[in-house]
Amino acid sequence: MLQKTPKTREIIKTILISVAGLLLLIQLVPYGRNHTNPPIVKEPDWDQPRTRELAVRACFDCHSNETHWPWYSHVAPVSWLLQWDIDEGRGVVDFSEWQRVYEEAGESAETVAEGEMPPWYYVPLHPLAKLSAAEQDELERGLNATLGRNG
Repeated sequence: MLQKTPKTREIIKTILISVAGLLLLIQLVPYGRNHTNPPIVKEPDWDQPRTRELAVRACFDCHSNETHWPWYSHVAPVSWLLQWDIDEGRGVVDFSEWQRVYEEAGESAETVAEGEMPPWYYVPLHPLAKLSAAEQDELERGLNATLGRNG
């Protein structure tokens, strides 16, 4: 076991101050701090309102221009991770810019059916995104009807 000598205490204190300083310093990096959403241009022609409702709950924070920015989205490095996830999500499918072509849109229902979406790490902080098995099936059917297998 480590003895807490004056030298050990000094090293621990230096490490803690350095980590705190680094955390404060990275707050100056602006990536992930632009909490404005682009305008909504065009949504898909949803097969029914329920499909859109489920998509809003489980998908829209990362796959639309209607992202809700929680308090922790202002704190680096979490803000960086959130911005990266949202940029990636909007790049794959953005339900607010449906005039664009999304090559993987037809796979949306499959990713929901396989439990890949919403991601496991998203759900604990967004409990409304947790879909029951019945809701997951309903969203899968609705996405297939709305987007088809090829988007």
